[in-house]
Amino acid sequence: MARLLIPGTASGPVLAADEGLSFWGGIDETTGRVIDAHHPLHGQSVAGTVLILPTSRGSCTGSGVLLELIQNGHAPAALVFREEEDVLTLGALVAHHLFGLSLPVLRLGADDFAALSRADHATISKDRLEAPNLSLSLQSETENGPALTPADRAMLDGAEGPAPQMAMRILADIARIQGAPDLLDVTQVHIDGCIYASPANLRFAEAFADMGAQVRVPTTMNAISVDHANWRDQGVPPDFGLPASRLADAYVAMGARPSFTCAPYLLDSTPKAGEIIAWAESNAVVYANSVLGARTVKHPDFLDLCIALTGRAPRSGVYLDAMRAARIVIHVELPAGHDDALWPMLGHLAGELAPGRIPLLTGLEDTAPSPGDLKALCAAFGTTSAAPMLHIAGITPEAGNIVPDADRTEIGRDDLARTWRQLNTGPAEIELVAFGSPHFSHAECRALVDALDGRRCAEGVHAIVTIGRASLDAARADGTVARLEASGVQIVPDLCWCSISEPVFPPKTQALMTNSGKYAHYAPGLSGRAVRFGSLADCADAAASGRAPGALPGWLT
Repeated sequence: MARLLIPGTASGPVLAADEGLSFWGGIDETTGRVIDAHHPLHGQSVAGTVLILPTSRGSCTGSGVLLELIQNGHAPAALVFREEEDVLTLGALVAHHLFGLSLPVLRLGADDFAALSRADHATISKDRLEAPNLSLSLQSETENGPALTPADRAMLDGAEGPAPQMAMRILADIARIQGAPDLLDVTQVHIDGCIYASPANLRFAEAFADMGAQVRVPTTMNAISVDHANWRDQGVPPDFGLPASRLADAYVAMGARPSFTCAPYLLDSTPKAGEIIAWAESNAVVYANSVLGARTVKHPDFLDLCIALTGRAPRSGVYLDAMRAARIVIHVELPAGHDDALWPMLGHLAGELAPGRIPLLTGLEDTAPSPGDLKALCAAFGTTSAAPMLHIAGITPEAGNIVPDADRTEIGRDDLARTWRQLNTGPAEIELVAFGSPHFSHAECRALVDALDGRRCAEGVHAIVTIGRASLDAARADGTVARLEASGVQIVPDLCWCSISEPVFPPKTQALMTNSGKYAHYAPGLSGRAVRFGSLADCADAAASGRAPGALPGWLT
């Protein structure tokens, strides 16, 4: 089977990997070079290649990175996937509809995918794929779209203005690619595209704002790329601060709530079990589906706004009961005496073992993870897996949903030790401790106060907490912020670690430490710094001493 998802022609050298890649945090959007230090293509450029991946993974912002690469001339010549993929496909679709730029996207069956991966060059025409020892007819499916209601059709025909019309065009096409039979109503949207990942994000948002776009359902916003009120005082250069602020303002002008948090499940609008929502931001999607029992596909950047403008989403993926079932069981041999570093490491490992499938974790039934533990696990899982949710036996609400023939595997102490080493490649001496990826909750701020126990940050060491405005207000009200600041901890609202930049990110930092599995994975590529990872207590100790623990935690030895 060779499906032509987005038409176009291309020719170029084949660049193949059998591991998914997140373009956000994995690709330099100005050059096309792979910066994910943990990926087999690290250091190579995707520009001009026929890029062959099983699927994407990680951040929903990958669609914006691809759009920027298409617009600046450093994109792959074509994308070829083996499995279902939405994030990068959506970036190519927006380039096609909104900007008239073409990048063909294909999906191949397993045998043809393997054969093309071994080729050194490939050519794509309007109806064929040609490579050494491979010649395939391409099946175009441009006519098979979803069933639309009269209201959907009216939007598509332009009866409600140009913005809903363009949004419905993109929605109908992505629904066709997904095989969705129709569209469904959503109760709320969380926008991820407000991060200034590249100039393409701003061009997209302002194009819709200039059309007079207004959201139809309650819509919250992800963390942005600057502290909206204070970036000038923080010394952020105007050539970055102004467009990043303009991007946030464009979404607010379209009616989105300026929540500016990557943890929308901490807001007063937290969805209920079974509620049909449309969230982007990978950690939030995994948490909403897995922990809250709400329902949302991992919507890519740009599709989030299209859904907010129409109130409609394709009926596909984990909106459907059958698609929420676990397809692999991962039994965890739980080490005695573990600390909170266990949870992000489990998420990271589970994502590696289930890069495209929903897993069920067993062996944790006698644990009592906090909301912060589950937040850390979901964020790390969303970093290494493309799956939009996971189940934990005895803990998450849908853990009994499993296919009869699910594969089985295990995670043991040795696997956790390997992951700890993978995330701890930096030196013992550190200059920065990063908290809040995803954004810290009020409870996590209090836990950090307890871990510091009155100690101050060592000379030359910065400790920074990124946080959403709602959690910040609560932590200020009970004196938690004052106690953290008395210890030398800096509190930064609105932005998060995956979008932070100098000088808010201390420029003299050579190595940092974090308790986030997500940021420990992305930081080498995003910041160019060496990284250490550990528990909240380890990070508090490092802030007070300037040194990370030098060896494996005792519970892993």
